[in-house]
Amino acid sequence: MDQRVTDLESAREYFKGDVFATEVTGIVIEEVRDGYARVSLRVTDAHRNAEGRVMGAVYFTMGDFAFACAANYRKGITYTTQSQIYFLAPAEGETLFAEARRIRDGKQSCVYEISIIDDRGTEAARMTASGLRRG
Repeated sequence: MDQRVTDLESAREYFKGDVFATEVTGIVIEEVRDGYARVSLRVTDAHRNAEGRVMGAVYFTMGDFAFACAANYRKGITYTTQSQIYFLAPAEGETLFAEARRIRDGKQSCVYEISIIDDRGTEAARMTASGLRRG
């Protein structure tokens, strides 16, 4: 990472390179600060499975992307070492939000908890992710 993620604008600029999350999936970075990031996604038919529900991969992608935004804020490059997701309820809203909050910040490693919630207040999934820093 030649540039550091230091604010919302630099996060959006840097993570434009994450084409799968930003262009293919359509996730938008809403907020980023030390130990926290919030991203959003307007749900379309492309995000739904054969049953008409949001696919699990969408929740996971949102959680992973929110983790990346938060963990890389002023910290250099952070690589995911482990992730676990719990699917709690089907999202019914039109917009999803993923919020990543740091729960442990060590010298080289970190752990975050991520909640994926729809615009009706339903928590669809919860995820934990850990990472290892380089640089």
